[in-house]
Amino acid sequence: MTPLADRIRPKGIDEIVGQKHLFGKGMYLRRIIESGNVPNMIFYGPPGVGKTTVARIIAENAGMKLHKLNGTSAGIADIKEVIADTRTIDGMNGVLLYLDEIQYLNKKQQQSLLEYIEDGSITLIASTTENPYFYVYSAILSRSAVFEFKSVSAEDVVPACERAFSILAEENGVSVDIEEGVCRHIAMSCGGDVRKSVSVCELCFMGAERSEDNVCITLDSAKAFSQRSNMRYDRDGDEHYDILSGLQKSIRGSDENAALHYAARLIEAGDIISLSRRLLVIASEDIGLAYPQVVPIVKACVDSAMQLGLPEARIPLAEAVILLATSPKSNSAYMAIAAALDDVKNRDCGTFPRAIQNKHYDGEDAKEKGQHYLYPHDYPDHWVRQQYLPDAIKDRVYYRFGDNKTEQAALAYRKKITENR
Repeated sequence: MTPLADRIRPKGIDEIVGQKHLFGKGMYLRRIIESGNVPNMIFYGPPGVGKTTVARIIAENAGMKLHKLNGTSAGIADIKEVIADTRTIDGMNGVLLYLDEIQYLNKKQQQSLLEYIEDGSITLIASTTENPYFYVYSAILSRSAVFEFKSVSAEDVVPACERAFSILAEENGVSVDIEEGVCRHIAMSCGGDVRKSVSVCELCFMGAERSEDNVCITLDSAKAFSQRSNMRYDRDGDEHYDILSGLQKSIRGSDENAALHYAARLIEAGDIISLSRRLLVIASEDIGLAYPQVVPIVKACVDSAMQLGLPEARIPLAEAVILLATSPKSNSAYMAIAAALDDVKNRDCGTFPRAIQNKHYDGEDAKEKGQHYLYPHDYPDHWVRQQYLPDAIKDRVYYRFGDNKTEQAALAYRKKITENR
């Protein structure tokens, strides 16, 4: 039997779950669908949010022949078969190719579509769970309108769950009693994935206690079937980098509670390696010289986490998160090395001053003989005025002392040893 998720797919725009920014009254994609004039499009967003359903609705509304291919298994031969259909009676009103997971097609395969897109033989709707600006061939991207599908809220998924149970009851000729909180729990636990939520509803129905003409769906059964599916997470996907970005920005903004939330997401997904690496970066990039001792402390927390493993690893990692978020902040070292690298990459910095070169003898062509290096330890306070930068950039300043206590103390020391000398 066809899966329930396919049997209850929306038949029209108004039945689509969520995506109000695309299909609300007056929204651009809704107006495109209603016009019947279908451009090439790329749908970008997480799984289970309606991309395939929308493509089918578009094809039906425009009277076009719909072909579906998946980038994980499709090849050029499959694409040629679709093209061949444009010359048949079925394709006389146009052929719409829905290409799911387009990011799995290589450049040559994607290029094979260009000729037919440009001459109007086919209309392409491609979908991807990855950022299309990174994974889709630029020539196709430039010929397509990109629409982002967003995760569906639990509140939007609840009606879909209720509808799923109603259809199951009708198909099986029984009544259904649903314990309070079941639909909301399924919607929450499936993280806004409508297809997954409907599948859980079907499992609950199949495994429910029943009498001759009644089925009882309990909250315990919903919890058992949905388990830990409430969080979207793909270590190679955008969601992964969004979480890490949220973690770093929260720590940088001194919000320990938000930082703990994003750390918890990574811990729940079992990805303590990504969390540990990012914490080590943050220690130097965002706290830096305001509290330089934080680097070995965070390193110790990370080492402890790796030795302990989960679930105990969460404790030292939480300590590191809170310490970083509540520490004084400075990005002076980060900005300094960025400025120095910019000079190295983009400027002619010239040769090294003779005084600091490693060679201790001069060639015959040297205008001035002798290295003339001044050994700082031979001078008061172990400092002597001397040029170290190349002549071309001898007055460049990369590092600016931060306004925190530690760096201001270093600045005061610098002024003390260099004054009047």
